[in-house]
Amino acid sequence: MADPSSYRPKPGQIPDSPGVYKFRDEHRRVIYVGKAKSLRQRLASYFQDLSGLHPRTRTMVTTAASVEWTVVSTEVEALQLEYSWIKEFDPRFNVKYRDDKSYPYLAVTMNEQFPRVQVMRGQKKKGVRYFGPYGHAWAIRDTVDLLLRVFPVRTCSAGVFKNAARTGRPCLLGYIGKCSAPCVERVSSEEHRELAEEFCDFMAGRTGTYIRRLESRMTDAAEEMEYERAARLRDDIEALKKAMEKSAVVLADATDADLIALAEDELEAAVQIFHVRGGRVRGQRGWVTDKVEAVTTGDLVEHALQQLYGEETGDSVPKEVLVPALPELVEPVQEWLAERRGSNVSLRIPQRGDKKALMETVQRNALQALGLHKTKRASDLTTRSRALEEIAEALDLDSAPLRIECYDISHLQGDDVVASMVVFEDGLARKSEYRRFQIKGFEGQDDVRSMHEVITRRFRRYIAEKEKTGEWADGETGLTEEDGRPKRFAYPPQLVVVDGGQPQVAAAKRALDELGIDDIAVCGLAKRLEEVWVPGEDDPVVLPRTSEGLYLLQRVRDEAHRFAITYQRAKRARRFRASPLDDVPGLGETRKQALIKHFGSVKKLRSATIDQICEVPGIGRKTAEAITVALAQAAPAAPAVNTATGEIMEDTTDTTDAADTTDAESETTAGSTGEPVSAGSSDERRGQER
Repeated sequence: MADPSSYRPKPGQIPDSPGVYKFRDEHRRVIYVGKAKSLRQRLASYFQDLSGLHPRTRTMVTTAASVEWTVVSTEVEALQLEYSWIKEFDPRFNVKYRDDKSYPYLAVTMNEQFPRVQVMRGQKKKGVRYFGPYGHAWAIRDTVDLLLRVFPVRTCSAGVFKNAARTGRPCLLGYIGKCSAPCVERVSSEEHRELAEEFCDFMAGRTGTYIRRLESRMTDAAEEMEYERAARLRDDIEALKKAMEKSAVVLADATDADLIALAEDELEAAVQIFHVRGGRVRGQRGWVTDKVEAVTTGDLVEHALQQLYGEETGDSVPKEVLVPALPELVEPVQEWLAERRGSNVSLRIPQRGDKKALMETVQRNALQALGLHKTKRASDLTTRSRALEEIAEALDLDSAPLRIECYDISHLQGDDVVASMVVFEDGLARKSEYRRFQIKGFEGQDDVRSMHEVITRRFRRYIAEKEKTGEWADGETGLTEEDGRPKRFAYPPQLVVVDGGQPQVAAAKRALDELGIDDIAVCGLAKRLEEVWVPGEDDPVVLPRTSEGLYLLQRVRDEAHRFAITYQRAKRARRFRASPLDDVPGLGETRKQALIKHFGSVKKLRSATIDQICEVPGIGRKTAEAITVALAQAAPAAPAVNTATGEIMEDTTDTTDAADTTDAESETTAGSTGEPVSAGSSDERRGQER
């Protein structure tokens, strides 16, 4: 615990101007970001007598080891920079709203030649019109199904669209009149875009004008005795009215507004947002946060506004935002919202009438959300805490292992030997900390020796980071980069788990002993009987089958096994797809593909002269000579043989010969979790992979 006076800036050093400040801990991690109208006054408030500080603020300043600041011109710039830093550094003492799901939006891809209507989640894309969010994806699909009768906009994927264009036959929706079928040129791209614009206008709330226009056209058709067209327009009007009925009118004056309500206690706060467009509730969402800093209701509202509108522009920011309490500095927040919208935004507390009544409804939803969250979280936290306590008790640890690292070795009959390292913090997977290794100290299959190598390499890196920063020499620490991000392998675990029994545990312990590390516990989990092995013991520790601690160890072990198998399969797949062109220095994927496309196969390229290779665009004489040498040194693949006739088949190698790049680095950060398909049947892999 640090003394705030040890890093307090000197008198007069802090400017009396707007700015944003960062508190860092002893490892240089950013733990708190704040903004101030006057940096001097705000920072001085942190360095008063500790007994006068709020308990959460006191915890923050005693955890911190330094403070730094950035001066800005206006309070609006301070608000923008504070949002950017909170998003970048994810400080542990800042309010961060946790959303329990990804809300679906109705999206219209106006950035495509033929706009498409679809359900989208996740990060918003430029050039796409979004409506929502909705509570459920089925609610969007029901609405779209009704509207496609009137606005037959494309809803198919790019693959279906291209296939229909190739065959000249539209999909089913094109036949039943729910798609204008631009794929087969029933309408031009301009006519289809106009349909998409009308669809967007209707979804944006401009419904009355369009329905009146349809009613006028229906009347004209009836007067001209075109009764079939009049009946079709009548059905279109009914479909639109039915779609409108799905969202009830809550504000009679066709208001566009977002209503934000809060429910809070001493520890947590829940926020609920109702999105009202055209007087109708178009969507609803909610977040929950821990009150890790001393915050008022106005502060919580400000943080909610930052998270809600930090990535939004244009009409996504409504004309009116109704809140239960105003931030301390209303004008900068209102100006920031206006900049994001491009026009004035009203930020106020509803006092009477329909808006106040609707705010009470939103408030009731917030209270229900907080109650439900507390019920779920209590169960979750209790289970994880009990699991960690059971592990600590079974392994005779001084405290619960808040950071657990697990290692597993994977190979295919001794080939492509790799290892994985997964990290669990507070009982939850921390995927950004996952690492993977290639075994490069020896060839062949030896799980014990491989485990010793991986543990040695991982903790040698840890020691190197500590020595580099001088932490062991003078007590200073530097386990993060200058920008506050953690260095790789910088933090030690309280417990190392290996996938295996006594031999693997002994190898891991021996590696730590050789490095002089004696404050990290080691255990192994054997698959056969799920026994927990500890170093130097002849008998395993047997945890009850119903033990939460055993269940957590199994989850950690299974995750390490999954991650290792994923990497091993990907590595093997790359080896199968390797090409002699991979050994040519400076020859990238684009030029590889150009060579294969020009000659048709590696076999034909191998027989080409240097002058013929130079004819390929982008290939110079020096590169052509290197290609010729590489192909001459590489042994040609064995010819394919027709097993029925014994005939040697012609080489038909195509672009897949040059489909891959060189192998990954020896130690890499966790990437995609998808598992590439490798050669051989699933039964064969199941029996051969470790």
